[in-house]
Amino acid sequence: MTTIGFIYPDHAAEDDYPLAEQLLGGSDGDIGLPVAHIYGTDLHAVPELLDLGSEARLAEGARLLAKHQPEAVVWACTSGSFVYGWDGARNQADQLAKVAGVPASSTSFAFVNAAKALGVKRVAVAASYPDDVARLFVDFLAAGGVEVLSMSSADIDTAAEVGQLAPEAVVDLAVSHDHPDADAVLVPDTAMRTLGEITAIEEKLGKPVLTANQVTVWEGLRLTGTTRLVRSLGALFRTRG
Repeated sequence: MTTIGFIYPDHAAEDDYPLAEQLLGGSDGDIGLPVAHIYGTDLHAVPELLDLGSEARLAEGARLLAKHQPEAVVWACTSGSFVYGWDGARNQADQLAKVAGVPASSTSFAFVNAAKALGVKRVAVAASYPDDVARLFVDFLAAGGVEVLSMSSADIDTAAEVGQLAPEAVVDLAVSHDHPDADAVLVPDTAMRTLGEITAIEEKLGKPVLTANQVTVWEGLRLTGTTRLVRSLGALFRTRG
């Protein structure tokens, strides 16, 4: 079995991970995606996000995952990684890898790597965050070579509120904030349940959508050299990239 550990902040949309495990493993059950929770404030504000993604908190997450003997670990939080900037997020992932003793990454790098795998260069961002936080994601993408043609911010203050969004609201957020020249739409919040809505979003858009929990799972598979083709998880999971 391939086991990939995820460090998830507080509680909101972590049920996307057992859903992904079911979709990826199928009847064979050969992929395990255990989730460990770390706790802090769930406010989408820079000081709180810097605390949430601190070395000490992620080390605690790695410790909780150790019993599962993961082959890779991913910090399943977009804002708690891109808030550090490109170099800071790289150091964050490197320190996590050192503590966990296995390859590590974060959702922010997952977005960049997923975009590259699909050949996506220009995107629209449909963010749930307040504007100042969303703009830091735009900066992070630019540092990774992804051009943002348009960015919207829903100005939702907490992850708990994002986790309460109805499925139709998630679909509308992505579809209504597309840009005609964008290669894909990015939805960057692991607090948002998206895996069950990806097919509907892509059908309406006529182009790929990359969502936080989707790319986070994909990044874990990438780190372990594992490939799964799953039609229900969007264009990203229909390519061997």
